[in-house]
Amino acid sequence: MEYGSGRKKTVILAVVVLLLIAVMAGICLIKLKEITVTGNEKYTDEQLISLVFPDDVSRSTVFTYLREHFGKHEKIPFVEDYKLVFKGPSRAEIIVYEKSVVGYVSYMSSYMYFDKDGIIVESASKKLPGIPWITGLKFGHIVLYQKLPVESDRIFEEILNLTQILSIYGLSVDKIQYNSIGDATLYMGDIEVILGNSAGLNGKIAELGDMLPQLEGKSGTLYLDTYDETKTNPMYTFKPRG
Repeated sequence: MEYGSGRKKTVILAVVVLLLIAVMAGICLIKLKEITVTGNEKYTDEQLISLVFPDDVSRSTVFTYLREHFGKHEKIPFVEDYKLVFKGPSRAEIIVYEKSVVGYVSYMSSYMYFDKDGIIVESASKKLPGIPWITGLKFGHIVLYQKLPVESDRIFEEILNLTQILSIYGLSVDKIQYNSIGDATLYMGDIEVILGNSAGLNGKIAELGDMLPQLEGKSGTLYLDTYDETKTNPMYTFKPRG
């Protein structure tokens, strides 16, 4: 009787183990099918999903959970970090924390992107859309994650202020050039915009936004360095090129 009872317990234990294995196998087969992305501006949703989940195995819910809690995130250019939030067995959200970038300089065949404080946050071989190229700065040796070694840190305040105002008016520029005394010139396609110093900068950019539709398809230089906020009907010079 004891032998039969022991054999019965062994069979039951084996069945339980097999059921557990089957359940675990089933759980491991569950994959993330619906993935949303928030906080991204420099990458599309599809690009980020492919970077975080490069293959079919990486979409396993169990694998993703273990990697999120016990592993390290893959480094993604221009991304400080990201967080995975599980919404269900097959649903997840990627919350992206992008690096703050205000511009880039060209250095030794690379594009060195810097933040509002002038810290080099990324080095890339390709230009990032929507980020202006900053020229006219004098600097020495550049080191990643260290401040761009310029003559005066004040220039970073000027760049941040200008790029923020441009963003407010929804304007995108290809290049911002500074001369030796800190006067700025914008390059937008075939249009060159002489801004001069930072005085009345908000008003200058507002005028630029109003005038751009009239300059569409044209090539030349617009002089906004003569801007005077006290004038109600200002006139500006535009010199066509060629």
